[in-house]
Amino acid sequence: MIQFGIFLLLSIFLLTFTLKRPHRHRFPRLFAFESILGLVLINASNWFQNPLSLRQLVSWIFLAGSLILAIHGFQLLRIAGSPKNDIEETTQLVTTGAYRYIRHPLYCTFLLAGVGAFLKDPSFLALILFFILAVSAYWTGKIEEEENIAKFGEEYRTYMESTKMFIPFLI
Repeated sequence: MIQFGIFLLLSIFLLTFTLKRPHRHRFPRLFAFESILGLVLINASNWFQNPLSLRQLVSWIFLAGSLILAIHGFQLLRIAGSPKNDIEETTQLVTTGAYRYIRHPLYCTFLLAGVGAFLKDPSFLALILFFILAVSAYWTGKIEEEENIAKFGEEYRTYMESTKMFIPFLI
């Protein structure tokens, strides 16, 4: 019951934040955030059980990787993207650091966090939430790519040819 209350409060906060944003990708991104939140909360009681088991160690590696990539991605957008106001309003195409290999490091962090949270206690419900997360991250990335093509034109199209969406050399 406490987990449901936390989920509800955080969902209201996320929805309020989302409604203030004018971006087309705001709702698919909300679904991704909600999926991660759901994964974290349904598996909350298992986060520290058997801390040295292989599954838990792999889970923590994914979660740490997500955090490290998020910090790196935000820094690159702030520094190399020369944003007008916030990082979603970059004026320069960022193609260094993680962006050299993948077009959406920040959405990749969703997937890494989702895998990490899923591995805490894999279940059918957790698998459904991860599937929703993966679809939402992909949908968000596709919308953002359309926006970036409109913004950066041929430069972004060329960039797309030399990078993958989420996983270097694969996807």
